[in-house]
Amino acid sequence: MSLARLGLHYGRTTGGITLLASPFSRQFHGSLTVMARQKKQRVFAPTKKQLAAKARKKASKARKSIYDSEKMTLDNAISVLRAVEVASPNATYELIVKTAMGRGDRILVFAEGKAAEEAKRAGADVVGGPEIVDAVVSGRQQASMYLCTPDLIRAITPKLGRVLGPRGLMPSERRGTVTDDVAGYIRRLKGTIEWKGDKAGTIRAPIAKVFEDVVKNVKHFLSLVRHATGNQRNTETKDSGPKPTNSITKIMLSSRQGPGIQLSDV
Repeated sequence: MSLARLGLHYGRTTGGITLLASPFSRQFHGSLTVMARQKKQRVFAPTKKQLAAKARKKASKARKSIYDSEKMTLDNAISVLRAVEVASPNATYELIVKTAMGRGDRILVFAEGKAAEEAKRAGADVVGGPEIVDAVVSGRQQASMYLCTPDLIRAITPKLGRVLGPRGLMPSERRGTVTDDVAGYIRRLKGTIEWKGDKAGTIRAPIAKVFEDVVKNVKHFLSLVRHATGNQRNTETKDSGPKPTNSITKIMLSSRQGPGIQLSDV
């Protein structure tokens, strides 16, 4: 094979023959930069932690209402919302009650036999006898209200008294939560309270139209919520009792176009 076909040519010097690369020979480039470009780049999806951090950052930059950190009396809050909704007389007030209920409203009933079946049909979330006491003590079964039939109260009191008592949730005859008619109690409760807390323990309910007298409706609704969550005080003895586990942390009033205003006197 000739030197020309190999892409080489030669020249004469005084010391002999010197081989030179042809100026027309092809040059190959194998640098790391070019090789990296040829590789397909992998795209990594953000983790849940990164997405949560991004959402918190976005929320912190969001515009906040001037009423977020301010409390008002019910009358003053109504005046502000009426001014906002002056052109919308059919707008509706909404009451937002934030509680410490971590899993929403749940009714747990201690009953057996026919009473247990009736409690289930009435809408109880958990129904059982003394066998579920340990689950309540350990926290595997939690509720915002506990009911019990009279024949089981002595069986559950030794263990549950020290757990539910300090939180104001222990069934008692004085409160009416120890009764032979647990099904009737549940039906009355569900029939008079048309609301349910979400998983975060927040209760939302329409109260009245903007230009109606809503003070009476607000106070009546709150009395129902306090009773169902164990926050009802005994006004006769002026004894607030132990702090309930489902304590009310914030009460707000809002309207369709108005801000949420935290109430200070209800």
